[in-house]
Amino acid sequence: MPDTLAEQSLVPLDRIVAAREVVRGRLHETPTVTSAFLSDRIGAPVHLKLELFQKTGSFKPRGVLNRLANMTEAERQRGLITLSAGNHAQAVAWAARQYGVRATVVMPVRATKAKVEATRGYGGDVLLTDGDLLTTALELQRDRNLTLVHPFDCPFVIAGQGTVGLEVAEQVPNVDTVIVGVGGGGLIAGVAAAIRAVRPNARIVGVEPVGAPGMTESLRRGEPVRLERLDTIADGLAAPFAGRLNYLHVRELVDEMVLVTDDEIVAAIPVLMERCKIVAEPAGAAAVAALLAGKVVPQPGETAVAVVSGGNIDQGRLKQLL
Repeated sequence: MPDTLAEQSLVPLDRIVAAREVVRGRLHETPTVTSAFLSDRIGAPVHLKLELFQKTGSFKPRGVLNRLANMTEAERQRGLITLSAGNHAQAVAWAARQYGVRATVVMPVRATKAKVEATRGYGGDVLLTDGDLLTTALELQRDRNLTLVHPFDCPFVIAGQGTVGLEVAEQVPNVDTVIVGVGGGGLIAGVAAAIRAVRPNARIVGVEPVGAPGMTESLRRGEPVRLERLDTIADGLAAPFAGRLNYLHVRELVDEMVLVTDDEIVAAIPVLMERCKIVAEPAGAAAVAALLAGKVVPQPGETAVAVVSGGNIDQGRLKQLL
């Protein structure tokens, strides 16, 4: 049974419903589509939740908009600061422009060029660093009196990402298994909170790359951990640490975590392109990779939904991978 502290830390359904009102009309309600090929291959009905069709190319604006909506005007006007390898960076820059405020984004020097350029294109002030992203962002926050928009360890961000789960439950009301890629844990925390509230018997599975197993390792150790080394092509899942709130949500609400190799992720990308006509970035393909590699096996007749979380990949990167 969940301990009292964990219960108090979990985002309740009413917060996710409130977040849905925040994003309604400002973001897309992304489609969930069936795949005959994947269904035949897996031996059970498979649906894809297409978050790569969200504004900025990933699910991230859901949480960011909800965070900004729950700030004071003074907090927003001070300017925003965040840290990200790419998708959250774009979301914060885009959302800041919607509110007419400035956003500073700390990104790693190894960040995908297309994601850096897109963040700048949305109006973000990008600072590239080879140092620790969080430490750098917190120093800038203090020095410039900025307002932090954490990429995942924030109840408002988790509630915003939870709107994905509400949509899944409405679009596929008979869903039995929901599969979600995991980086810092914002998306799976929100989806799990929503699904567990409205479809309590559904199985919820998180997927991490072998080279970035932060949440898996956190569960093993019994506390959120920081990884000393990251080694994966899925930059969107390469968070160097698991969030405290995110860890609590996964510990209490998620049934299983599985690991996929980079080769398994790469193998899923052309399947999605050729059979499903969508182009996912590596992080976005991770949930489908888990199905194709047999890491997640729905029972015959069960219905599975895999979240395709993002599609921010350029032609050059795609050619490198394939």
